[in-house]
Amino acid sequence: MPIQRLVHIGLCVSDLERSRRFYRDALGFREVSRLETASEPTRRLLQLPDADLCAVFLERDGLRLELLHFAKTAPAAGPRPRPMNAPGFTHIALRVDALDATLEALRRAGATPLDDTRMDNPEFEARAAIALDPDGNRLELIEAPGDPADPIGEPLA
Repeated sequence: MPIQRLVHIGLCVSDLERSRRFYRDALGFREVSRLETASEPTRRLLQLPDADLCAVFLERDGLRLELLHFAKTAPAAGPRPRPMNAPGFTHIALRVDALDATLEALRRAGATPLDDTRMDNPEFEARAAIALDPDGNRLELIEAPGDPADPIGEPLA
């Protein structure tokens, strides 16, 4: 296969500094680089003729997340939260050691926990809930036993 590696996942945000602080301070990502461009090649690639892009690249656990902000082109508003069954980006899943404390910390950092999504699964000794980041993107928070470095292979629901 000619694909060499996953490079990053892009997430358009309405307030770059707010989202940078949220993902850095509340979720533990670290900033690795920044890009500012309004070049014609970038505008062509993104299919935004007036694109004035500022992007911040963040990393955590081997995942690189690109926060994209467009100064001149306002992002199109859609349903919030975006329906989970709509094609495209659905969520970022994070393993946590204390679900309730994490939800409260994220609330203080600007997230919106969706209390009606909380679930307990005694079969897997797991609990989970959804919170929305400051732009309404879903964060799935999973509290489960075992090594956090191991992916959770069993379904929680």
